Amino acid sequence: MVKTKPFDTSEYLDSEEMISEYLSVAAATGDPDDLLIALSNVAKARGMTQLAKDSGLGRESLYKALSPGSQPRYSTILKVLGALGVSLRVEPKDRAV
Repeated sequence: MVKTKPFDTSEYLDSEEMISEYLSVAAATGDPDDLLIALSNVAKARGMTQLAKDSGLGRESLYKALSPGSQPRYSTILKVLGALGVSLRVEPKDRAV
């Protein structure tokens, strides 16, 4: 019997470019839970305790805010993104002609 371990996305988020692209793709889906899951994975890769310190938010608050189905405040998301060293960017949607 072959033993496998569960896939852990956070193990592959090892560069600023990878993190930025991962979060961009998650945000582009339009599903808020996709972004929350991605932020949670990045937080795990960076260390939740350090992210809590850098963002000025409590660890438990972060866990709750980054859980699928939660509805974190916009200011919370901005604090998390800032602590992760990334920024939110708005671009026009591609328009099908």
